Amino acid sequence: MTVPPAPAATPATIAVEAALATPTIDARIVRFDMPSAQDNVTAPSGRYHVNLCLTPRPLNARAGYVAHWGPHRFDRLGDIFLVPPGESLHFRGDPGRQASLTCDLSPEPVAALIGRELEWTDQRLAATLDITSARIRALLFRMTEEVRHPGLAAETMLDLFASELAIEIGRFCLEVHERPVTGGLAGWRLRLIDERLADESRAPGLAELADICNISVRQLTRGFRTSRGCSIGDHVEQRRMEAAKRRLMAGDSVKAVAFAMGFASPSSFTFAFRRAVGISPNQFRQRQLRVAKG
Repeated sequence: MTVPPAPAATPATIAVEAALATPTIDARIVRFDMPSAQDNVTAPSGRYHVNLCLTPRPLNARAGYVAHWGPHRFDRLGDIFLVPPGESLHFRGDPGRQASLTCDLSPEPVAALIGRELEWTDQRLAATLDITSARIRALLFRMTEEVRHPGLAAETMLDLFASELAIEIGRFCLEVHERPVTGGLAGWRLRLIDERLADESRAPGLAELADICNISVRQLTRGFRTSRGCSIGDHVEQRRMEAAKRRLMAGDSVKAVAFAMGFASPSSFTFAFRRAVGISPNQFRQRQLRVAKG
């Protein structure tokens, strides 16, 4: 029996909602509509490409540096990722819609600050796919608001943001290099943690995650920070907020989401959401309505 070929993936459509640029940086708010599962490779660029997802990424969004890792390794994409100059990134993910702030930053300010070109080790490349720096997150949210609503001397402000972003990229990459190369969690343990966190109905405790990985809580917390560059508590909270975003996008009320996610009150959920996302749940919902209307 002849097996028919699998249907070709429908290419994503991309719409630029707002843009602001200077010779140093090109910043855009972009809407992606992916009607089918995606499997594509970016063309190498001479700039740093930074992506902050303003909505939840489609489920199973993963990426890999095939030229360095081969065709089979794909790590999970976080809310923020970075593609270094000259590198090509292979994406895979489920269908969905998302809006992102994308920034293409000239490499010269980063090299000037560090005093040399960065060496892109395996450890650094892996860290680029899930940047957890609170400073970088806050900076990108400020850039988002400036791009969406340019004010007085917007280009000058954008250049100031670009200088700060260059500093934060340099610090982030140097900190990754300084982390110990041993002592992290094995890949299979990280996958088990991610699989457990995919269950949005109940946030796990440290003891449960340690038990899943068959290690102590102390080994879990130390190993996770070494592997992912952030505390496991911060990581769990980030995934929790991703689940909350999906519920808000599905039409659940703020009150319903708060109690479904285990918060004591809508106000405590709103405080945690604003701290993690930078805007309130209601502001997030309004933004999604604008994205949906396109």
